[in-house]
Amino acid sequence: MVSLKFHEPNGVLDQGHQASSPVRRDVNRSLSGVKFLENDDLDLEDGKLEKDRNKTVRSNKAVKIQNQALLSGLAYCLSSCSMILVNKFVLSGYDFNAGISLMLYQNFISVVIVSILSSMGLISREPLTWRLIKVWLPVNVIFVGMLLTSMFSLKYINVAMVTVLKNVTNVITAVGEMYLFKKHHDSRVWAALFLMIVSAVSGGITDLSFHAIGYSWQIVNCFLTASYSLTLRRVMDTAKQVTKSGNLNEFSMVLLNNTLSLPLGILLIFVFNEVDYLYTTPLLRRPDFWLVMTLSGFLGLAISFTSMWFLHQTGATTYSLVGSLNKIPLSVAGIVLFKVPTSLENSASIFFGLLAGVFFARAKMREKTQS
Repeated sequence: MVSLKFHEPNGVLDQGHQASSPVRRDVNRSLSGVKFLENDDLDLEDGKLEKDRNKTVRSNKAVKIQNQALLSGLAYCLSSCSMILVNKFVLSGYDFNAGISLMLYQNFISVVIVSILSSMGLISREPLTWRLIKVWLPVNVIFVGMLLTSMFSLKYINVAMVTVLKNVTNVITAVGEMYLFKKHHDSRVWAALFLMIVSAVSGGITDLSFHAIGYSWQIVNCFLTASYSLTLRRVMDTAKQVTKSGNLNEFSMVLLNNTLSLPLGILLIFVFNEVDYLYTTPLLRRPDFWLVMTLSGFLGLAISFTSMWFLHQTGATTYSLVGSLNKIPLSVAGIVLFKVPTSLENSASIFFGLLAGVFFARAKMREKTQS
């Protein structure tokens, strides 16, 4: 027989070995078949393991998303409630009579933090150009007026009533949308707005700590807040056109509003003669007062960050509803922490107004889904 060098899949027969017999070849085929079956079994098992792993990864992602949504919601609620309570504490608790200076300091902190984060590459923002500033200046003037009137009203009115009176802003905004943007609302929205007006009027009548100056500032604040919302809607498209990227994110708006408010705030400090008060008040020599003031500045910026985070994790519907529900614990905390004298009628009016806010949020959601 001829000597061969025979190569097989499972090995090499060296030269000098004879060719395999038919019996041996059958045995080799059988063994190969067994190996192929073993490989198929392994593939099937690997497929099952892969499916199990995919299910585990999906379930872990779902849990992570739920945790992120819960965490972002809590952070948003905590920062928004804390901001109002800390401002109330600074203005009423410390009896600080320089609301413009407080706003200026808070906005300065926001500018510094956003600039630092931007220089570190942690956030992206649009560069401030003269074209963008010219377009945005009318919005910023209303923005500053909105912040200042909020400070002035909060000094004289308790937190719960400020929360209820702010509902009037929704009424003014809805009317403005109807006349400026030809937007029509359904009957549920108007019913909710009517309930808001009733609760605000009844709350003011039954308010044991009623202050005419505070209520006047709050009414002005409602008009300015609605004007800011409506003007922002008109200016936003123009502002995006003059930016380099064609977009204007939340961080750019925060930096733009707060930067432009600094020279205007300094001018208003001299106009309202807060300089003399700042020279004479002993509060500026107290470290605890500076600590609380700085905390209020951080909380003001935290609202912007947490609201973006929460909105990204959930959606506009959940964000709107949680914002309305968040007013309930805020009002209770304001009454308890600042020991506000109240009556059963006033408490009922406040609670009625808060429920009207929730009803309004749900009506807007339903109107949005139908449109």
